[in-house]
Amino acid sequence: MKPQWVRYGELIPCRTAFIDAHTPGSSQKENFTIIGGGVSEGADQHVHISATPGFNIGAAGQPPHCTNSLHYHNTAEVFFVLKGRWRFFWGEDGTDGDVILEEGDIFNIPTQIFRGFENVGTDYGMIMAILGGDDAGGGVIWAPSVREDAQAHGLVLGESGKLYDTKKGELLPESENEMPLPSRELLDSIPHYDIQTVIKGYVARYLDLLAMSTEAPVPVIGEQALLVDKPGFEVDFLGRHSANDQTLVAEKEVVLMVMRGHWTVFWQDESLILNPGDTLLLPEGTEYRLEATVSGESSLYRVTRTADPAGLTWVGGNA
Repeated sequence: MKPQWVRYGELIPCRTAFIDAHTPGSSQKENFTIIGGGVSEGADQHVHISATPGFNIGAAGQPPHCTNSLHYHNTAEVFFVLKGRWRFFWGEDGTDGDVILEEGDIFNIPTQIFRGFENVGTDYGMIMAILGGDDAGGGVIWAPSVREDAQAHGLVLGESGKLYDTKKGELLPESENEMPLPSRELLDSIPHYDIQTVIKGYVARYLDLLAMSTEAPVPVIGEQALLVDKPGFEVDFLGRHSANDQTLVAEKEVVLMVMRGHWTVFWQDESLILNPGDTLLLPEGTEYRLEATVSGESSLYRVTRTADPAGLTWVGGNA
């Protein structure tokens, strides 16, 4: 496999990706699958790079006041804010707690808790996502209230994970049942996280990472990182001087996601300039070099596959 990349300006959105696509307050959101098929339920979802390095990369774009409804995953869901200002909230009804994230902040959301997010900024916003596992945990589990609202607006979710729009005359096939709702027993087993626990163990702030990255990459998510977890990948943060023009080796597959500035990536006899929002997948064994190519603030997140299986938030860490 050769290096593959996706430009921010070439991202293709899907506006019918999830069951809340018709629900007022959520109908304007856009979903992007950059690496891997993600968890989209819509048949119109475009996948930019189908190969997966043990995790998926995606993004969500939303105008101001648009909300992504409460749901949970059985593998990691990590977001960093590329553009705008976002409020993340969690709990079965979204009232266990909330946190505001600014541009560059990163959030490793614990598995198996309902979470939602909304753009609380003044312009169109974008958050980049890392989902654990080649199959991104097998899909999305929606809060019962989300399913009820969606059905009232014509959308039904089949047990196959496919959406049916009854307003367009689409009906569940006779051979397929509706996706069952989470049981009361399951809902009662979901852990509760207070705000202090989330901020301390699951959120890293961009300005802190930038300040710590003057000499070396900052481990952000991993067994020995700021946010302790083993989700099947590690995340570190690089500033302008973190790589020091060294030749690096992708011991396992690596994904580079630019936050600020313009970076030139060199490998073999090739080079590529990456801009904010661009994503680059480097195959295992690739020798590469990074260089921040313009003056000013420069930063990126680097995601590396590990041998750890994708799954629930690591019990030896924060859980």
